[in-house]
Amino acid sequence: MGEIGGMSRIGFKPNKPEGMTFLFLFLPDGSAAGYHQIESIKEYSTPFKVGGMAHICQPDGKWKYEFNGNMIMVKNPEDLPKVREQPKLIAGAHKVKINLNFDPINDIYEYSENMTPESLELGKKAGDKHWEQIAKISGEIQVGEKKYPIRNTLGQRDHTYGIRDWTGIGNWLYYVVWFNENLAINPAVVIADDGRLSTGGFLFKDGQNIPLKTIRILDQQFREDNIFPISSELELIDALDDKHILKARVRSIIPVPFQDNKGNKSILIQSFADYQLDDNENGYGSFETLRKVKNKE
Repeated sequence: MGEIGGMSRIGFKPNKPEGMTFLFLFLPDGSAAGYHQIESIKEYSTPFKVGGMAHICQPDGKWKYEFNGNMIMVKNPEDLPKVREQPKLIAGAHKVKINLNFDPINDIYEYSENMTPESLELGKKAGDKHWEQIAKISGEIQVGEKKYPIRNTLGQRDHTYGIRDWTGIGNWLYYVVWFNENLAINPAVVIADDGRLSTGGFLFKDGQNIPLKTIRILDQQFREDNIFPISSELELIDALDDKHILKARVRSIIPVPFQDNKGNKSILIQSFADYQLDDNENGYGSFETLRKVKNKE
C-alpha cells in the first residue's frame, strides 16, 4: 500500500460524565494499530482531550492533533476488535507520538442547512448538526522508532452533536474523498429500514462548497457476510444541477462492533478507499459504513 492513514474520534456524553476516544492507524506494511480509552469526565472544555488523544483548536481557526501513548498492533486490521478475546492476535505494542497541524482550505460546511425536512427527520439518530472542514495536514507520526513525516497531506475534520444511535439507525455510508486542493467530495447517506434515504454532504470545487442535492445508491458490493464492503457507486446531483458518478474500491478494514442492551448489533466499518469522480481518477479518502447485523433465524 505504501501510505499511512489515520482516524481519530473524541466524544462526550452530556447525559453522563463520560469521554471516549479511539485512534486507528493504517500502516504502510498493511498492518494496523489501535487505541481506545473511556474516561470519567465531569465536564469538558478545550482542548478536547481523552486519554492520550487531544484535539486542540487554535485562536486563528487552525487545529492541532496530538497523541502520546501505547498502541496495540495487529498484522491484519480486521483482527483489531478481536484482541481482547484472542490476545494471540496482538503482533506487538508500540509507543506512538503524533503531532499534526490542521490548516483549513475551505469554509466550514454544515450539513443540516442544506438538507430537506425529510432527510433531517430520518437522519436524527445520526446527529442533528454536522460540520465539516478540509485542510492541509503537516507534522509527524512516530510509531516506535519509525518516523513518518506528513507534508501538505489532505485531511478533514467533522464535528457532530445530537443522538448517535449505533444500533437503531438502520445503515449508513459516509465518504470523505480528496483529489487535490481544488476538488474534494463528502457524501453521506442514512438508509432507513423501509429503504428511504436521508442524504447530505457537499462537493468542494475551485474554492467553493457546493451542497449535494440528491444522492442515489447505484451499487454496493459486500462480502458474503453483507457487512464488509468491497466497492460502491453513487449518483450525485449537486446544487448547480450537475450530475456526478462516484466510484469507490475499499482497501483495508477495521470493524468496530456495537451492541445495545436489547442485544441488537451493528458494525461500523472504518476504512480507506480509492475513488473515481466522473473522469477524475486517483481520489483517496476514508470510507465508512454502518451495517446492522441481522439475527439468524
